[in-house]
Amino acid sequence: MKKEIKVVVTGAAGQIGYSLIPRLVDGNTFGNKTVNLSLVEIPQVVSKLEGLAMELEDSYFPNLGSINYTDNFSEASRDADWFLLVGSIPRGIVYNGKKIEERSDLLQINGGIFVEQGKAIGEFGNQNAKVLVVGNPANTNALIGRAAANNPSQNWMAMTMLDANRAKSMLAKKLTCNVSEIKKMIIWGNHSPTMYPDYENALLNNQSVSKLVNDEDWIDSKFIPSVQQRGKAVIDARGASSATSAAKAALDTVYACENETESGNCFSAAVYSDGAYDVPKGIMCGFPLMTTSSGEIEIVRDLNLSEKARSRLDVSIAELLSEKEAVKDLLTE
Repeated sequence: MKKEIKVVVTGAAGQIGYSLIPRLVDGNTFGNKTVNLSLVEIPQVVSKLEGLAMELEDSYFPNLGSINYTDNFSEASRDADWFLLVGSIPRGIVYNGKKIEERSDLLQINGGIFVEQGKAIGEFGNQNAKVLVVGNPANTNALIGRAAANNPSQNWMAMTMLDANRAKSMLAKKLTCNVSEIKKMIIWGNHSPTMYPDYENALLNNQSVSKLVNDEDWIDSKFIPSVQQRGKAVIDARGASSATSAAKAALDTVYACENETESGNCFSAAVYSDGAYDVPKGIMCGFPLMTTSSGEIEIVRDLNLSEKARSRLDVSIAELLSEKEAVKDLLTE
């Protein structure tokens, strides 16, 4: 088994990066492997990574290997095993003299970034590299990057674990249990307000969460919309987007991909659809996933979707297809 691993993190000087990066080298996320970090930022702020590198060195992490930081993504990508693509242009900022407010503009601007990153990952990254897109709009950014990489042996994902963790937290409070006891919490569809948190397939002590809650009014009026809108609620409350929770969700996703999934459980991320659950091929959609004993990440294919779940998933699929159409000029596959 490989004893060293190289991890690339973009947006490394941001708030998510500050919470995320130290925990990549704490001996938990990758076990007892030496972790070599390649941190990437835009030219205007790349110098700030010197301070982060100093803090990492001063923290005495036994699993910390080399630390390199750069504004050259291609250089950072060489022989990397994991890519955590955190950096993206957010809605509401001024970019090239224009305030970015429309989702279509956000898709095009970030799409161009992910075309270049995808090309570099496909050319320079490890042939079996895993890629987790955190920067929004995550599903379609991942779709663009995957197409540009043109390397089917690399595993591209978009993060929905944050939404799954939010859903687990709400259910745990409702059922007065520990959040770790909620299993098989799946986020279907897009990482957007159309996502569907699947409480019907979720389990507590091998019992259906749906039956234990037994309150459809709470599910429809509180649980589903609160999970879908939690990101906005965090921004309204703290004046900035989720950072600590987003970093934790990225770490949870990496851990889930690096370790065999326990029997009877699954985890949530968006992957390239192969037609499972009648989701159209060629979009990045949230699915239930498992990691096999050989390290392969596979879609769990034996779950049932109720009519209610299907109708909500179809709404999210329609949004993903619309986003794909909006960036079709960027899809090179």
